[in-house]
Amino acid sequence: MEKVAFLGLGAMGYPMAAHLAKRFPTLVWNRTFAKALRHQEEHGSKAVPLEGVAEAEVIFTCLPTTKEVAEVAEALLPHLRPGTYWVDATSGEPEGSRLLAERLLERGVVYLDAPVSGGTLGAERGTLTVMLGGPEAAVEAVKPYLAYAKKVVHVGPVGAGHAVKAINNALLAVNLWAAGEGLLALVRQGVAAEKALEVINASSGRSNATENLIPERVLTRAFPKTFALGLLVKDLGIAMGVLDGEKAPSPLLRLTREVYEMARRELGPEADHVEALKLLERWGGVEIR
Repeated sequence: MEKVAFLGLGAMGYPMAAHLAKRFPTLVWNRTFAKALRHQEEHGSKAVPLEGVAEAEVIFTCLPTTKEVAEVAEALLPHLRPGTYWVDATSGEPEGSRLLAERLLERGVVYLDAPVSGGTLGAERGTLTVMLGGPEAAVEAVKPYLAYAKKVVHVGPVGAGHAVKAINNALLAVNLWAAGEGLLALVRQGVAAEKALEVINASSGRSNATENLIPERVLTRAFPKTFALGLLVKDLGIAMGVLDGEKAPSPLLRLTREVYEMARRELGPEADHVEALKLLERWGGVEIR
């Protein structure tokens, strides 16, 4: 059976690699190597030094930014074999991904950008959505290896996956903040947020923010740390690059980026993205409850 490798065992990567290890011989690497050893112990993968992942036919990366992916690729370049597929699940930057694809192709390695959506719960359950950018033949070749996915969509050429992911996360940010503004006003009028959401979620204003994020995290005051505010702001920056590149009219998305930049400054980049509504509550003088 063909080997796969997974580089980057963070909050998303760790469970994603676990799904691969259930179906394929899986090599794992992480900058903090102890985490790779723990993955080996818990999931039956094999922890290897960086150059060791070049043995794999399919290499997966899930790193903080495209910069880290490019650095790892340069370190691996002398060891890579022609015919290898590189599947990048990082929420990366489209233009950087296109440059990386060209660089890897010099060694006969085919790069695909393959960011995911579904959060840590989706990663644990193996129900992620994957948006793939790359040549059709390569997309078909790697689909059988996406053991952590429930839905796979080929969205276009290299870079398209990262562009779609960035815009998706920009829409997440819009929906979350807009719902927060509306609910805060209703709470100040004496409407319980739970009752308002009961109506909204049976009506046309519903979204993932109103159906899941706000009931499970804001009303309960739980605010689990699943997706850092700093990472959402990073994705909003990538979305701005997509909009700028196409000279697309986008006043609402640009304003949304500004409010999340404020939230990051006030709350810190390690706060969960849903905690951005705490800034709104501070401004409004009430909690959304």
